[in-house]
Amino acid sequence: MIRAIPSNASDNVYCTLLAQSAVHGAMAGYSGFTVGPVNSRHAYIPISRVTEVTNTVKLTDRMWARLLASTNQPSFLTGEGALQNVIDMETQDKIDNMKISSI
Repeated sequence: MIRAIPSNASDNVYCTLLAQSAVHGAMAGYSGFTVGPVNSRHAYIPISRVTEVTNTVKLTDRMWARLLASTNQPSFLTGEGALQNVIDMETQDKIDNMKISSI
């Protein structure tokens, strides 16, 4: 677990659980996996499954602003960069919402 702020007791317990699950999987002979919660249970997840879909972070999204605020990190996005990002996001939304009609 990578954090930019000091950990608390629940983080320590969670990291211990992840570490123990990873060691159990390795001792059982598994490789190329990570561990994590799936449907409220810890499971072995193949790395190929984790990396098959690319996720992008929208720098103008509210969740990104919350992350920056909670970790006390500055936003290096300038006004010009933010405007271009909003324009790109609106264009992508229009493309995603277009209905393709056959001629």
